Amino acid sequence: MMSRRHLIAHTTTLSALLAYFVLTGCRSSSKNPVPTVAFSKVPAAYQEDPYKTDIFERDYKTGTIEGRAIGTRPAQRIVVYAKTDGRWGVCRQSDQPFTNIETDGKWKAAVHLGIEYAALLVDPTYSPPEQTESLPVIGNGVVALAVVNGEGPAPVLPPPKTLDFSGYEWTASSGPIFHAGSRNFFDPANVWTDEKGALHLRISGSPGKWNAAELKLTRSLGYGTYRFQVRDTSHLEPSAVLTLVTWDGAGTESNRRELDVEFGHWGYLDNDDVHYVVQPYYVPANIVTFRAPPGAYTHSFRWEPGQVTFATVAGSSKAGGGRVINQHVFTSGVPSPESESVRIALYVFHQGHIPLKSENEVIIDKFEYLP
Repeated sequence: MMSRRHLIAHTTTLSALLAYFVLTGCRSSSKNPVPTVAFSKVPAAYQEDPYKTDIFERDYKTGTIEGRAIGTRPAQRIVVYAKTDGRWGVCRQSDQPFTNIETDGKWKAAVHLGIEYAALLVDPTYSPPEQTESLPVIGNGVVALAVVNGEGPAPVLPPPKTLDFSGYEWTASSGPIFHAGSRNFFDPANVWTDEKGALHLRISGSPGKWNAAELKLTRSLGYGTYRFQVRDTSHLEPSAVLTLVTWDGAGTESNRRELDVEFGHWGYLDNDDVHYVVQPYYVPANIVTFRAPPGAYTHSFRWEPGQVTFATVAGSSKAGGGRVINQHVFTSGVPSPESESVRIALYVFHQGHIPLKSENEVIIDKFEYLP
């Protein structure tokens, strides 16, 4: 048994060790605080006509945003994003995506005005996406993150909308977004399902004030067969475009993992009305176009490592049935899956020769996915 003297000495030693760890822990935390980034000055929210359709019409107003970073390590920097057109875009500084941090932790950056702003504290090896639908999360080079609204009133956008179609959950796009070089205003009211479960997409409004329709799957499916049963689209005006695509909103500009089945004449009467595309479309081996007679079709693509097989079959037929209208296998530039999801959109191509004159609507009876 330990003597009283040894017990007292042992207790004193433990108390001293405990006090040492508490004090050194406090000193350590004061020397190495949790990394944070905050704003001290925020520019105004961007106010613009949401129906401006041409990218060259945009008035790129700029402002200044400032803040402070705490707990940084050497060579770490700030990446600033502004949110416009439904996506976050990097605000470059002298053609670089990074903003340096001063020795006192302060930072300052020029921005193009947006609805919201984000500041990321990142490691020196981090490579930020030029555009993204979702901001990066902490980890993989992102050390801290802060988001703030622009000063003043923000543009009023339609409320978000979620719907069920073919047993999957989808979200409807809202607000101004660029598609194929044309800016469209997407209204969730233009997407709905009827009593039989068929999906309706509509372009509503009037010339100069068109509202488009888009929805996206809430999860990624990856390799497999994607099949869409689409009713007759031959009635679409030349500048109305329907797209069935996979698209990665968090990917890089060089790889959005985009596979497309496109319907429309892209603003000209003599263009083919169906396109199979492995983006980028400007690579000749990545696109096949053809004309389809009026009628209902099942359009599909089978995505596999190193190849994707597109097919169009007459009627609402499953694999192996119906008359094959066209089929093509792509083996060049085929992406691998990551965080892409299916997007279904009906919108206006504003760069064509024949402007849209009336409202347009399409109906998709069913979407199927087979691993």
